[in-house]
Amino acid sequence: MSRVLVIGNQNQVSQEIGDALAAADFPMEYAAGECDALQRLRTRSFGVVITSPDSAVDEDLALLEEMRLIRPGVKCIIMARHSTPDEVVAALRARVFACFTPPFDTRDIARIARGAASDSQWRDDVQVLSARPGWVSVRVNCRMITAERLMTFANEFSMQLPEVNRRDMMQAFREILLNAMEHGAAFNPEQVVEVTAVRTGRALVFYIRDPGSGFRRESLAHAAIANPADDPVAHIMLREKEGMRPGGYGLLVAAGTVDELLYSEIGNEVLLIKYLDSAEA
Repeated sequence: MSRVLVIGNQNQVSQEIGDALAAADFPMEYAAGECDALQRLRTRSFGVVITSPDSAVDEDLALLEEMRLIRPGVKCIIMARHSTPDEVVAALRARVFACFTPPFDTRDIARIARGAASDSQWRDDVQVLSARPGWVSVRVNCRMITAERLMTFANEFSMQLPEVNRRDMMQAFREILLNAMEHGAAFNPEQVVEVTAVRTGRALVFYIRDPGSGFRRESLAHAAIANPADDPVAHIMLREKEGMRPGGYGLLVAAGTVDELLYSEIGNEVLLIKYLDSAEA
């Protein structure tokens, strides 16, 4: 377990993150600012640095370059005032661990920081295949912490949606991504899922492809979408019997929160579409 360095000891958001880490008995320290953070990195080893929520993404990326000259393996969780699609792409290319802008969920950030501090396999988990502000394609290893990391970037990429619609889209994307990793790859970290996010002038589209053999609707007894009308929780007992994680709501949730959900003939490729026109209506 490596130490976490939180920049911004006078900032309430930073203090709340530090408090959550301390409450979980996680070793952490505060840094007053960037210069103090660099000095602390020179004298002690930190596995994770969480930037100040008062900073900008480009400032944090410049700081990350300096930090890696001192500690090449350091993981960086960016908190920033706001982000642009260009900055999200730059953060992905710089192998930032996770990225957050307001409103900050301090418990969620602390949870991801704890995962980062205990993770030694992160460096090759996210491979950028293509990245432009309107089109980002990545290949990710099938691990829960990798899915959580990817969600932070997807959330930033979706900032053009109104809050309620963005939340719905992220919920759908998370369910489909976890389904792909669980059912398509059995959470095998040597398997990969391909994800593409496309922003057009009128829609936001996520494409997810897993390495599995796909599915037929009639084989989805473990999923809520296949429950009979008179037994809406039938899948729960089946999942418990088969030792599967709680869930099974992926397709049902996704179908109800996006404008279109399409999957390929064999079922290992899914398109999620949210129209910006309907989001703004």
